[in-house]
Amino acid sequence: MKKTKIIGWIAAVIIGFTACKNSSTTDTGSAEKEKGEVKIDGSSTVYPITEAIAEEYRKEQPDVKVTAGESGTGGGMKKFTVGEIDICDASRTIKPAEDSLAKANKIDYVELKIAFDGLCIVVNPANKFLDNITTEELKKLWEPEAQGKVKKWNQVNAAWSAEEVHLFGPGTASGTFDYFTEEIVGAKGKSRGDYTASEDDNVLVQGVAGDKNALGYFGLAYFENNKDKLKNVKVNGIAPSKETVMNGTYKPLSRPLFIYVNKASFAKPGVKAFVKYYIDNVKSIVGDVGYIPLHDDEYAKTQKVFEDATK
Repeated sequence: MKKTKIIGWIAAVIIGFTACKNSSTTDTGSAEKEKGEVKIDGSSTVYPITEAIAEEYRKEQPDVKVTAGESGTGGGMKKFTVGEIDICDASRTIKPAEDSLAKANKIDYVELKIAFDGLCIVVNPANKFLDNITTEELKKLWEPEAQGKVKKWNQVNAAWSAEEVHLFGPGTASGTFDYFTEEIVGAKGKSRGDYTASEDDNVLVQGVAGDKNALGYFGLAYFENNKDKLKNVKVNGIAPSKETVMNGTYKPLSRPLFIYVNKASFAKPGVKAFVKYYIDNVKSIVGDVGYIPLHDDEYAKTQKVFEDATK
């Protein structure tokens, strides 16, 4: 065989092998490499979902810097409405005052519903008398008028302990605080102030776990991740779970969760691709971190909102 034919044959093999390799890469759906930065802050309730998705995304797109904080929904909104972050995790809808601030700063945004959550009422496992609490008893315990007056368990229910009750709950910057006070007390932001407050749910978990006379509230996922340290209390006879949240029987402490995205950020490198990845994968991830996925038709609506915002 002549030398030129041998060289031609080798070249053909190399070209064919490369074509097959490229075809194989395309067939497996390998993502185009992205670059850029995505800044996120907000709800400590939504944070585990966002961080789980970000962790998976970083494996596929290591050149995109995704940073997520958890300063509470209110804390995140303060940054979001002045353009400091691209995405705000939120365990409630945006407030009118926050919307007005966003408009004043020319922040046009999109609201994307991503999951359901249930709020848990928890006590220390050493508590043997409290298995169920009514919304009326919760109100009596948490309403502003209780401050400095309702100090013992048996002031709420005569059958309960005569010892002091020690309360733990989210701080005022938390969307969980807003939701709980609106549903239980009857007015958003109205609560007794003499309790241990934190926007970090892990602090609340540790507080209740370390005090036999403690009662607290936070998202279902944090209970699921710490059920060996805590005791879940039924509300009006119903325990929070994936099933009771999805079928609507756990009332009134079931709620949707959101992310808010600055539309201007979709033009920044990495943000649009990250949000698309978020929406495409959130249904399969939320259950792994203790939350409840939306119904398929609601995810379809979220997808449509995203597509319309990025046309």
